[in-house]
Amino acid sequence: MVYKSRMEGPDADLLCDAVMSLQNREECYRFFDDLLTTGEFIALSQRIAVAKMLVNDEKYNDIANQTGASTATISRVKRCVSYGADGYVTVLNRLSERNENQDEA
Repeated sequence: MVYKSRMEGPDADLLCDAVMSLQNREECYRFFDDLLTTGEFIALSQRIAVAKMLVNDEKYNDIANQTGASTATISRVKRCVSYGADGYVTVLNRLSERNENQDEA
């Protein structure tokens, strides 16, 4: 079955294609500096950090203390990690695999 996002559309496709075209961290920072406010970028960064800690079975209090995320944000990310579209899980698994492969090299 093919996944159908509720956000899908021509503008969203352009954004996805733009993100997929980035080739390194500097390009990502440059793109996000232009695209997002500092607050938006921090919020997105915080959510992926929360997701990583949730996948690693860390406790809400530890996550809140380390990331500064509210319990509402942690709960929302937890719901996405557990019952969402597998976006967080897919990305975190790929990053973990890449880190493991780099450690072996």
